[in-house]
Amino acid sequence: MATIHRVAVIGGGTMGAGIAEVLARARLDTVVCEVDATAAGRARERVTRSLERAVERGKTDRPTAEGALARIVFTADADALADRQLVVEAVVENAGVKTEVFAALDKVVEDPEAILATNTSSLPVMRLGMATRRADRVVGLHFFNPVPVMPLVEVVTSLHTSAGTAAAVEEFATAVLGKSVVRSPDRAGFVVNALLVPYLLAAVRMAESGFATAADIDAGMELGCAHPMGPLALADLIGLDTVVSIAESLYEEFKEPLHAPPPLLRRMVEAGLLGRKSGQGFHSYPRG
Repeated sequence: MATIHRVAVIGGGTMGAGIAEVLARARLDTVVCEVDATAAGRARERVTRSLERAVERGKTDRPTAEGALARIVFTADADALADRQLVVEAVVENAGVKTEVFAALDKVVEDPEAILATNTSSLPVMRLGMATRRADRVVGLHFFNPVPVMPLVEVVTSLHTSAGTAAAVEEFATAVLGKSVVRSPDRAGFVVNALLVPYLLAAVRMAESGFATAADIDAGMELGCAHPMGPLALADLIGLDTVVSIAESLYEEFKEPLHAPPPLLRRMVEAGLLGRKSGQGFHSYPRG
């Protein structure tokens, strides 16, 4: 396969914007495609704010940040994806929505050698690949939040993903993006979330039972186990709606009671208490 230099991200939310920033900082020709012009504008704002923070913290200089932003086209026009060599889907963690995206990508991306990747946290990669006529070119490329900071990417191969596709994506993630890679078969939760989410749910159950407060649970794991962040603060960072989605995928596949989302977690999501992105979860956060 030719060297990848024309890339795209579908979805400009927290994860999509972070992925786009990393791609652009790697000096790649990057397109961010959103549902409409308003959403595309919000995606630009997210990337701009993140780059500005990187400059303020001394992680990059202003010319580099401005160059990265200049390499990204923010659009609602799907035709802008036609010549892409790699497209990373980063829309909401919903199987139906993601399947529709892959069916559409199969029609609009012209290069039959192009790789279609999903940033899903837990959904079956094969199901998304089967929505296309090129399931051998579909792969999981799971980044972690915040994408510009976190060094890990999971490469997830389905029963249809070709060895060449997996090798190309792994080389791209390591040699071009500078990420470390762990490999996973196509099973719910992959490696990281299959280990992490039951731990987060256990913390929710502890808070739900009244056994300990959210603050004490997080302090216990931070100060007693040297974790950089407590489990409930981490769930807030991930997004409680995303935690529920991952837990549901794990439970659907394995039917283990420890994977079932606790009632408190479901109620919080129903109430719009989603964590950092809503300003309130197990802890409170400033908005904006």
